[in-house]
Amino acid sequence: MPRGGVLGKRKVASLSSASGIWNLDDVAIERKGFRWPGSSFPVEYLVVAGGGGGAKASNSTASGGGGAGGFRTATGFTAMLSTAYTVTTGAGGPGSTSNNINGNKGQDSVFDTITSFGGGGGFAQQAGSSNGDGGSGGGGEGFTNSNGGSGFLGFGSGTDGQGNDGGYGVTSPNGYGAGGGGGASTAGDNGTSSTGGNGGAGTASSITGLTYAGGGGGGVASGTGGSGGAGGGGAGGNNSSSAGVAGTANIGGGGGGGGNGSGVGGNGGSGIVILKIPDTRTATFSSGVTANGNTGSNITPNTSVSGYKIYSITATSTTSETVTFS
Repeated sequence: MPRGGVLGKRKVASLSSASGIWNLDDVAIERKGFRWPGSSFPVEYLVVAGGGGGAKASNSTASGGGGAGGFRTATGFTAMLSTAYTVTTGAGGPGSTSNNINGNKGQDSVFDTITSFGGGGGFAQQAGSSNGDGGSGGGGEGFTNSNGGSGFLGFGSGTDGQGNDGGYGVTSPNGYGAGGGGGASTAGDNGTSSTGGNGGAGTASSITGLTYAGGGGGGVASGTGGSGGAGGGGAGGNNSSSAGVAGTANIGGGGGGGGNGSGVGGNGGSGIVILKIPDTRTATFSSGVTANGNTGSNITPNTSVSGYKIYSITATSTTSETVTFS
């Protein structure tokens, strides 16, 4: 008998039902196309947390750049229909505006069980070690040769891959260069007697082609502030432009550290969650947006990639919601 019936025309399932008698080969085709009712299907995701804020410089020294937000991406998430999954996009950590206070950590970003940790804040003179660890670590301050914060390189295995450590600051009596914040791909650079450490480089996404999660540059009291890492990191301050530059919004970059003894730290950039699904499926968010809608101001649907729908969820004052697939 011809496949799919006496007329030889292959049957096509709807997402809600598949009535009648089916040839096993046709069932396999429908499952492969993610059209069979109740089928699971793959989701490619990018989850980037908010970057850490840079620290304020004080007493003629300089402070460290903020670490990038944690970066996680994969193709192996299996989604089920009609199941609500949590989505949270982290805001960037505010830069420090007071002496002897480290920059603030960025907020975590979440898709279901996948959590990217907010970037660590940059270190300030005599401020201790609070807030410095994160998805990537904040840079050390340029006075007491402080270590940068530790990036989350793993929970015992050393291979988690969310980010990297911040760089060291130096005690030289010249420029007091502070360390750059760590990035998703590389650690932050160490400061020198005349330069702040550059922020660590971020990582390019296979979904968008853009680079995310660069570390903030370290400040310097006299000399050249560190550059922000590729992927939204803000530059560090120096003697001519003392304030650290903010990390780029929706990229997860760390804020630059303050320079010249008085510059405030730059704010960390907010993170992002991006979901890529087969175009036979639709994502509906609790804020109301669907594939063809724009009612959720923090969600951008994009169907320009052949065979797929892509959703970008950015941070707002209300950063948590749910997504359900159909």
